[in-house]
Amino acid sequence: MTAAADIVFLDGEVHTLERPDERYEAIAVRDGQIVRCGSTYDIEFLIGTDTTVVHLDGQVVLPGFIDAHTHLEIVGRRLVHADLAGAQSADACLQRLRDRAAEIASDEWVLGFGYDESAWTGSSEKTYLTRAALDTVSETQPVVAVREDLHVAGINSIAFDQLDGELPRSDVRTDASGTPTGVIVEDALAAVLAAVAPDQDEMHRLLQAAQTEANKRGVTGVHDMVRQSEKPQAYHRLARHDQLTIRVRLNYWAEFFESLQTVGLQTNDGSSLIRVGAIKTYTDGSIGARTAQVSGGYADTDTDTDTNTDTDVDTNHTGTWIRDPDALTDLVMKADAAGFQIAAHAIGDVAIDAVIDAFSNCSNPHERRHRIEHAELASPTAIEQLAELGVVASMQPNFLRWDDADGLYDTRLGVDRPPTNRFATFQDADVPLAFGSDCMPLDPLTGVQHAVTAPNESQQLDVTTALRAYTHGAAYAGFADDVRGVLKQGAHADLVVLEKSPWMNDSIDDIEVTVTVVDGEIVFDTAGIYNWKTLSRSLWHRWSNHLNIPRRTNCNQ
Repeated sequence: MTAAADIVFLDGEVHTLERPDERYEAIAVRDGQIVRCGSTYDIEFLIGTDTTVVHLDGQVVLPGFIDAHTHLEIVGRRLVHADLAGAQSADACLQRLRDRAAEIASDEWVLGFGYDESAWTGSSEKTYLTRAALDTVSETQPVVAVREDLHVAGINSIAFDQLDGELPRSDVRTDASGTPTGVIVEDALAAVLAAVAPDQDEMHRLLQAAQTEANKRGVTGVHDMVRQSEKPQAYHRLARHDQLTIRVRLNYWAEFFESLQTVGLQTNDGSSLIRVGAIKTYTDGSIGARTAQVSGGYADTDTDTDTNTDTDVDTNHTGTWIRDPDALTDLVMKADAAGFQIAAHAIGDVAIDAVIDAFSNCSNPHERRHRIEHAELASPTAIEQLAELGVVASMQPNFLRWDDADGLYDTRLGVDRPPTNRFATFQDADVPLAFGSDCMPLDPLTGVQHAVTAPNESQQLDVTTALRAYTHGAAYAGFADDVRGVLKQGAHADLVVLEKSPWMNDSIDDIEVTVTVVDGEIVFDTAGIYNWKTLSRSLWHRWSNHLNIPRRTNCNQ
């Protein structure tokens, strides 16, 4: 006799995303695995006395979203510190920082995260937050405002004085007279973030808050980037106390490489909930910071600062090598030989070509599932080369919000630039696509909306393909495509319930997530699963099964 399910979902639209247009009415879960997809009639026979019955009433079930590129502690910091995301002006950001300053001790650091000057309205100039502006927040507290790309920040005079000796001068921007403006980039920002890094207890709280937000967005797994952080320990602490509600793949920064080798860890080592991922490295910076390696240079100038000219700036292009091509190739060869997957950040076309050259030296990049992160300015030729190598393109469709007329891409790169983020071209070339958010914002449905409504044909995907990049594609990038990212018998019971169909709605980003399930456990629920109506209807199904009362047949058979 077939054992009863732990939980069943009935009378809905279950899209497996394994094969085109494959869908069912219902799905059953037992012991953290999917045991059957089928008609409501069929799945009802798996209802036992302890089975939780969820009546979907037409809602949509999908594989749980896997965000292939996150910084989850930053999500937590936005929830705890000043959240600058969505602010419409510099003044709005400064006010949020002042509100935060008033909440904390007079000598405590005032931290804000997520500002995007390119989205400001009602402002004569869309410039970075500078020392002069941040000095108006507090005269006694050090203030840091981090741009959402994590490549630029502004610090006030007190913060600058406290950290001056620790900041690489090449990444401290100055005005025409050589005076630091308070705008810092790349390694200088890394030094500031290290100085204000949360301790183990705070990191634990930040990740708890962040994973709750992730579950609300239907996220069941993340590929998290780890640099100079208490994050790995905090994740394991959550797991030990049965408090971890997402699956985590830890992509360790390059400075961890030798330590991972020393303790004998490799890519994919770990548990079902926490695994070692890739060795992560930068090559260039970001378009927002004007540090991405762009062959044609930038169309605008940095109105806050005179861009420093030093050994880190490539004078043949416009941008910064955070890890230059020779150092990148050296790292790639060592990590590849040691059995590690590699995730290389590359945004500008010059940096993308450098990553392709480095991966070309590997014996089997396809088998290692090496990844290129972002790849915003990949040329058609580069995309074909990535396809030949079998490299995963880990991309962020929400970045297309900068592709509006007069948006960041137009401003930085010029209106005559080639298209960015050519998702359709990647897809047509058979490059494995894995979608993530980079936490800008952490919301897969927002990313899907951008991919589906992209302004250029080379960028635009259909709904199914965009969803698969955020599910099966991300699972593939994490070596888990056999058990995650699709709904099928034997797969992990990681799934999300949406109130409406993304195939039938123009505003996909407005669709509400009603239930999120990880490893067969409900970790987020707005649907009232345990209310009286559900329980009484569950009893009705069991009683009617016993009496053989006819039920309606599956309309999708």
